[in-house]
Amino acid sequence: MSRTNKMLSALLVSILALGAAGSSFAETQWQKTHPRRTEVNDRLANQNRRIHQEVREGEMSKQKAAQLHKEDRQIRQEERDMASQNGGHITKQEQRTLNQQENGVSRQIGQ
Repeated sequence: MSRTNKMLSALLVSILALGAAGSSFAETQWQKTHPRRTEVNDRLANQNRRIHQEVREGEMSKQKAAQLHKEDRQIRQEERDMASQNGGHITKQEQRTLNQQENGVSRQIGQ
């Protein structure tokens, strides 16, 4: 990848991050009521974007992306299962557990 392409990619990521940060101020009622779930789901969405970007840039195979998406879907399902056992909420410990799982997937992105 050329230096110009890397700079453009970095600029695009920065713009997207700023857009995401700006939209986070407009929280919905659900986000206000379920901040732990919102944080977990925002991380999953961010990882999804990172995976797609790596595939577009040719830095990750489609097979590896599929495997990482599968892991993320399993984390998302676990988050839903945890919430269903606690009136729609997850505990701090459950959030910590999910974050640790997300960290494992995150480390695999960009290798």
